Amino acid sequence: MINRLEYLQTLLKESPNDSFVLFALAKEYEGQHAHNEAFEHYLKLKIVNPDYVGLYYHLGKLYEQSEDFPSAIEVYKEGIQISQKIKDQHALSELREALFNLEDPDE
Repeated sequence: MINRLEYLQTLLKESPNDSFVLFALAKEYEGQHAHNEAFEHYLKLKIVNPDYVGLYYHLGKLYEQSEDFPSAIEVYKEGIQISQKIKDQHALSELREALFNLEDPDE
């Protein structure tokens, strides 16, 4: 039986720029603590479809886990701009909160 990761990799071979598959692969790798592979797929998704607003929160959190706080802040700010552009209030709220917590963790 094929596992989820293998299935997603097969889908990616068929559609290498599919936003959903790139995001799903990034999340799968992240769940397996394969951070380099997760970064690779998030960053490719950011190039292929920069308006895929969900990637910014998750990519920012991955940067935080890697203790690359300047990159996390940059990604959150980019995501906020995209969220405003596409009028996604839920993503905007999540990204603002993540940014606030990172910039001022004591409050």
